[in-house]
Amino acid sequence: MALLTRKRNRNNGVISDINVTPFVDVVLVLLIIFMITAGVVEFGLDIDVPRTREVASSSKDLNFVNITGSGEVYLGTEPISIYDIVPRIKEKKGEDAAVYVRAHRTTPWEVIAQVVAECGAGGIKVNMITKPLERMPRRGR
Repeated sequence: MALLTRKRNRNNGVISDINVTPFVDVVLVLLIIFMITAGVVEFGLDIDVPRTREVASSSKDLNFVNITGSGEVYLGTEPISIYDIVPRIKEKKGEDAAVYVRAHRTTPWEVIAQVVAECGAGGIKVNMITKPLERMPRRGR
């Protein structure tokens, strides 16, 4: 019986402490899971964009037109015809619409040119997405 007794405080009440150890374990596991998946869930489609010297950073809230290496066109993650891009963008964003175009580096230029031409003809501003070149630092002479 001595093992089952609990400490009592000065008012003879039972001390009730919350055991936070299981809570901390769950929170740490969730944190690790989110850290691992955060880099994977950047975009829905796997598109390796070409590299250029300068890349302007922008945080505008625009729609993405994604073009895969095989020439398939997506608005976000939804497949779309080249000729349906302009009406769909104008439906969502109005007359002053703009889009980001992400094309895989092996995409045939003909498909990219058609998408850009359709958007331009429809009055939609096109922003191309690229990655910065990784340069080796210059060594002192």
